[in-house]
Amino acid sequence: MPTPPPEPSGLVSFVGRWGFSWAGWLDNRRGEWWLAGQVLLIAAVVLLPALPSPRQLPVTWPLAARWGGGLLLLAGLAQALQSLRTLGASLTPLPEPMAGAPLVRQGLYGRCRHPLYQAILICSLGMALLRGSLLHLALLLALAWLLGGKARREERSLAQLHPDYGAYRTATAAIVPRIPWLDWRA
Repeated sequence: MPTPPPEPSGLVSFVGRWGFSWAGWLDNRRGEWWLAGQVLLIAAVVLLPALPSPRQLPVTWPLAARWGGGLLLLAGLAQALQSLRTLGASLTPLPEPMAGAPLVRQGLYGRCRHPLYQAILICSLGMALLRGSLLHLALLLALAWLLGGKARREERSLAQLHPDYGAYRTATAAIVPRIPWLDWRA
């Protein structure tokens, strides 16, 4: 009698719940390309140097801007941790919601439908200010475009899974209130 395959480890099992597959990476069935773009842009924000260097700009980059950037970075990280904790088992990095996951509307999700995306933008703005970098400002704008598109993709699925999603969408800002690409309340 053949032996059964070993049980997947905790991390492999956890990540497997998200529905990753090689076929999905090829055809984007669960929004894998949105995630790939997001990871690349976040890596660029974290790893790329400030361009142009603040010393190359015709103005002196104020210390207050750097301190403000550092504070925004810390605030964004704190918001990200709180968002992750609130989502709990419903968390998935893909824009396709977890099967059977409840609609989370408490905590930060009571004032913003995508507080984790908002946290990423806050961190990115913090990095741009901290580094005094036009490149990082451009990366922030690219992240805003990408996360707005990813959230729209996610919301199409959420609306199909949760009949009351339309009321939540109407009452709650998407990512950043009153910024058209980042808040599309019905």
